[in-house]
Amino acid sequence: MIGELFAGIVLGPSLLGWVEPVEAIRLLAEIGIILLLFEVGLETDVARLVRTGFESIVVAAAGAILPMAFGFGASYFIFSQSMLTSLFVGGTLTATSIGVTVRILADLGKGQTREARIVLGAAVLDDIVGVVLLAFLFEFSTHGGVSLINTGRVLLFIAVFMVLAPVAARFIASTIKRYEPSSRTGGLIPTTVVSLVLLFAWLAHAIGVPELLGGFAAGLALSRRFFLPMGIAMHTDDDFVERAELQMRPIIQLFTPIFFVVVGLSLDFRSIDLTSSFVWSFSLVLLLLAFAGKMLGAFIIRESKRVSLIIGAAMVPRGEVGLIFAELGLSSAVFNDETYAVLVIVIAITTVFPAFVLKRLYY
Repeated sequence: MIGELFAGIVLGPSLLGWVEPVEAIRLLAEIGIILLLFEVGLETDVARLVRTGFESIVVAAAGAILPMAFGFGASYFIFSQSMLTSLFVGGTLTATSIGVTVRILADLGKGQTREARIVLGAAVLDDIVGVVLLAFLFEFSTHGGVSLINTGRVLLFIAVFMVLAPVAARFIASTIKRYEPSSRTGGLIPTTVVSLVLLFAWLAHAIGVPELLGGFAAGLALSRRFFLPMGIAMHTDDDFVERAELQMRPIIQLFTPIFFVVVGLSLDFRSIDLTSSFVWSFSLVLLLLAFAGKMLGAFIIRESKRVSLIIGAAMVPRGEVGLIFAELGLSSAVFNDETYAVLVIVIAITTVFPAFVLKRLYY
C-alpha cells in the first residue's frame, strides 16, 4: 500500500506531473475501493462483528467527537480562523479512511483479529458520521444554516439502507448460486457478483450513503454466515462462497491498487509554501491533535495497552475521506490556499505513518 501511495505522489503533480487524477482514473479508483470493501464484507464474520459492536460504537464516537473538538478549538481559538473554516478543519480531522485502514491490516495479515473487527465497525460508523457531517457543513456553507429535516432524512436513508441492502443482496446471491451450475458460459459468478456489487454501490450513492458501504453490504450478504435484522441466521454454501472469493480475487487485485495510487495523485505538495511559518505551525498542531483524538478514543474501551494502541493507530488514517472534506472546503472558498496546504500535509502524514506504527506494534 505504501508503494502504491508513493507511486501516485511520484507520478502526480507533487513530483513528475506525468499523470493527473482525471475523471476516468477516479472512476476506476472508486470501483477499486468498492471491491475492496466487498472483499472485507465477504471475509467478515457477522456474529463476531456484532459482538464487538459496543466497543466499535465507543471508539467511533470518541474518534469523531474528540478530533472534531480538537481541530475546531485549535483553528478557532489558537489560529484565529473563522467559525466556518474551523468547522471544516474539525470535520476533516473526524474522518477515518476505512479503505486505507482495512488494506494496512490485510497487508499485515491481521484482518481477522478482534481488534481489526473493532476497527472495522468503528470505521464504518465514522464513515456514516462523516457523510452526515459533510452534508451538514455543505448546507451551512451554502445557505448559512442547517435544516434538521434534511439531516434527519439522510440519517433515515442510511439506516434503511444498512438494514435492507444486505438482505436483498443475500437473496440475489442465492439466485446466482442456483443458476451457476447450469450456465453454459464461464465466468457467471464474477460477472454477476461484480454487477451486484456495483448495483448496491449505486443504490448507496443514490440515497446519500458512501458507495463503498454498498460493496460492504453485498460482501456481508455473501459471507459464510449472515444474520437477518431479526437475528435469523442464514447459512451459505461454503463451497460457493469459496469459489466466489477465488474468482473475484483477480478482479479485486486489479482495481484496488488504482485507488491508493489516486490518493497519492490527489496530493499536490507543490502547492505548499514551505517558507510559511503559519503552514508549519498549524500543520504540527493539527497533526498532533489528529493522532491524539483517535488514540484517546481507543483507550476508553477496556482492552490491553497494546491492543488500544493498535486500534488507535488503525483509526488515524484520513486518506480519501479527509481529502473530500479538504477539497470541498477549497472549492466552496471556505479554505484559502494556506489552510488547504496545511490539511494536505496532515492528511498525507496520517495516511502513511500509521502503517509503520502498526507494523511495529505487531512485529
